[in-house]
Amino acid sequence: MTRILIVEDEARIASFLVKGLKAQGYATEVAATGGDGFARARSGEFDLMILDLGLPDRDGLTVLRDLRDRDRRLPVVILTARDDVADTVSGFESGANDYVTKPFKFDELLARIRVRLRESAPAPEESVLRVEGAALDLRTRRALVGDRDLELSAREFALAEFFFRHPGQVLSREQILSSVWGYDFDPGSNVVDVYVGYLRKKLGPNLITSVRGMGYRLERAGRA
Repeated sequence: MTRILIVEDEARIASFLVKGLKAQGYATEVAATGGDGFARARSGEFDLMILDLGLPDRDGLTVLRDLRDRDRRLPVVILTARDDVADTVSGFESGANDYVTKPFKFDELLARIRVRLRESAPAPEESVLRVEGAALDLRTRRALVGDRDLELSAREFALAEFFFRHPGQVLSREQILSSVWGYDFDPGSNVVDVYVGYLRKKLGPNLITSVRGMGYRLERAGRA
């Protein structure tokens, strides 16, 4: 559930926001001071903060600047009675994502909140990786080459995924061993070469090429 932090010292406005946002399916918490709001925002538990500027202990812009020194990702919507252009400019320059003046219409505030949440949402991770007629499905843990459906062991799939996430790059044996096996390279070990051999037999001999003295490369269009 999306969590919204409301930093507002006026109990009436805070209560109104809590009721309205909860009705829309958001979880909310209220901080009545800048110090409390700053501490809670720093916890990493919230997806967005609504920030009043006229707080009893610290000015909201000071809270915002201090937060931005440590966290530039949390969306912040200023909600304030300060409606001068200079105040609005100061809010944005201090790191606000949006600026709403009181009195306000809840529907407008809600729309702005939704926009800021969408902007901050992480892009969905790609579920299928494709290179040169071959594909890895990260959900089913299977590989496809042309119309052939291949079954890879867990270690083979992990190695293939590492290659597919770095197409065209030369990957050293040390990099591969550290990322796929999780320990430092042993100069006497040939486990990387053995598993690259397994993958070549399944994916085709030309997809992964050796780079003499350096490592291996997953080829892209126009190479090999």
